Amino acid sequence: MMVVLAITAVVVGMAFSVLDLVQKQMGSIDAIYEVKLDANKLRQSLWTDFNRYSDIYFDQKKEVLFLSNALEEKWYAFQDTQIITERDTFYIRLDKRAFYFNNGIRKSGEIDAIELKTSKATGHQQIFVFKENSPATYVNQQQ
Repeated sequence: MMVVLAITAVVVGMAFSVLDLVQKQMGSIDAIYEVKLDANKLRQSLWTDFNRYSDIYFDQKKEVLFLSNALEEKWYAFQDTQIITERDTFYIRLDKRAFYFNNGIRKSGEIDAIELKTSKATGHQQIFVFKENSPATYVNQQQ
């Protein structure tokens, strides 16, 4: 009877050890999922806004992306560990951030594309969003 109890105690101890390892693994999977979900939400938000707003400007001094059309405005503020909008906060650290207009890199001013690359913690995800420019955009650029 003592041998059976000893074997049962060893088996139960091993089962709890395995359960603890599985719980830790599930916690890390959940954390990675949350971070990637934030990056995908940011991608979707930018894509929607780039297609909704006709005027898109980046202010390098304020680190803010301004989007507007005749009816409304929106902004994205870039900080070290997050990107903030009026309604959302995306907890994402960026390794790369580039702005483009007409296939050329822009530091500030009107843009028609944005490229973001997230840090290692978010799996080095790449986000590239662009919009089609109207003829009026090119006329305004020449003035």
